[in-house]
Amino acid sequence: MRKDLGNYRKSYEKDALSKNRVPDSPLELFAIWFKEAEADGGEEEPNAMTVATVGLDGYPKTRIVLLKEFSNDGFVFYTNYQSEKGMAIKSNPRVCLSFFWPAMERQVIIKGTAERVSSGKSDTYFDSRPQDSKFGAVISDQSSVIASREVLDTALNELKDRMKTGAIRRPDHWGGYCVSPVSVEFWQGRQNRLHDRIRYVVDKHLKWTKERLAP
Repeated sequence: MRKDLGNYRKSYEKDALSKNRVPDSPLELFAIWFKEAEADGGEEEPNAMTVATVGLDGYPKTRIVLLKEFSNDGFVFYTNYQSEKGMAIKSNPRVCLSFFWPAMERQVIIKGTAERVSSGKSDTYFDSRPQDSKFGAVISDQSSVIASREVLDTALNELKDRMKTGAIRRPDHWGGYCVSPVSVEFWQGRQNRLHDRIRYVVDKHLKWTKERLAP
């Protein structure tokens, strides 16, 4: 069925973004925007972000994951290292993260390099997860083809029976990545599609410079 979406329209009018009024550090501005997205109430999962990688087949691919930490070191998320995503990062660690907060009429686009966090850091986060989430990380051979949903249900029940006593250890194939940014773009919707776009770019001295982009 063909559907014409040409008449979908929205006027962006909630805020503005001035190059002269933003902080010198993109992490500082990100922290402000993230706090505002949390407080707004219109964003159900403000830490949901798109991760884009270039796969082993040469195609780019995006998927949604959850941001679990951010600092001056970068942006941290957790996944299966043997998944399609993990194998793509192993082959090419250059990735792109993007946040879309429609209630705030804002986007943030981050380009950077992904590197595994330490085993100790992954252990600490894994131990903080709910028990059922731990089970899921252990049994799921993420991105592999499976015959049916029953394969997962059976594996889950068998693992629960085996692990009625004792702690669940983080599998070696599961852990975190930290994306160290080289550019961070902040997008604020404006009227007439003349949106504000401020991009921070890091130079060879690890200093951030700011520039305004045409919408």
